[in-house]
Amino acid sequence: MSSSVASFPAARRAFDWRLRFGLLSLVWGFSFLFMKVGTESFAPFQVTLGRLVFGTAVVAVAMAVKRERLPRGTWTWVHLAVAGFLLNALPFSLFAFSELTIPSSLAGICNATSPLWGMALSLVALSEDRPTRRRVAGLGIGFLGVLTVLGVWQGFHGLDVTGTALALLASLSYPVGWIYVRRTLAGSSHSHLSLTGAQLGLATVQLAVVTPLFTSMPAGFPAVPLLAVAALGTLGTGLAFLIQYDLVAEVGPTTAQMVTYFTPVIATAAGVALLGESLSWSTPVGAAIVLAGAALTQARPGAAADTAEPVRGTRERDKATT
Repeated sequence: MSSSVASFPAARRAFDWRLRFGLLSLVWGFSFLFMKVGTESFAPFQVTLGRLVFGTAVVAVAMAVKRERLPRGTWTWVHLAVAGFLLNALPFSLFAFSELTIPSSLAGICNATSPLWGMALSLVALSEDRPTRRRVAGLGIGFLGVLTVLGVWQGFHGLDVTGTALALLASLSYPVGWIYVRRTLAGSSHSHLSLTGAQLGLATVQLAVVTPLFTSMPAGFPAVPLLAVAALGTLGTGLAFLIQYDLVAEVGPTTAQMVTYFTPVIATAAGVALLGESLSWSTPVGAAIVLAGAALTQARPGAAADTAEPVRGTRERDKATT
């Protein structure tokens, strides 16, 4: 997808992009708390389905207001179905399953590894992304931070390996999806809003098929978990997508994607303050190392300390994510 998403001029005049950037950071940071609360009463697939239903509804309303039409073309829909799986249905479900056994704060930190996975994969899959000393160093530093978070020197004592692995797989799914989108939908004549609406709708259909096969009807619908799922969908998915794409159009993908570095901080603070999750020293220290490494991997070639040839084109991050 390109960054030529339709913007919202009135909203821009009313709210500076920094305010919207902060709102996006808060919404995505609290998404991990919402997932944790939702899985207390609903199965992970049900949480994800609810999230997608509410998120799709928000984007559908935005499309109706702007009179956007769904994209056309059989192959466009096929590519969007794959994108919906890799960028929405799969990672959303994996994160929901992971939070059955790990704290929401740890899930948020695992999410911050997406730029690291993206850097490693893009060097292999995208010829325009050239390796540089700075970015390779950032990759190494970032994964050192992951090992610090996991407490590798203690033999991962006290760590739920399965839950953590699911969260890391979820974060890996995003860059796989980004690369797929760049290879198949870049330069599409359809607007971002139209593509996003179709992508979310297809992901919703996927979960609507899977969920009844692996879950049973909830015994009840407690207010707090239900509200958490609704907030996860309307705010953490629907509204977040609209804000993110508008930010990309206004300030560019590099600045907009910096929200990734604030999300784990907010997720950790929310988990500790509101859910009473424990926090050892290795978690914030490791998270800081992860973010430092991720920042280096996003550094553009051409800096004084970097002698590699500049990258052709842009590395736009259409992160349809938490």
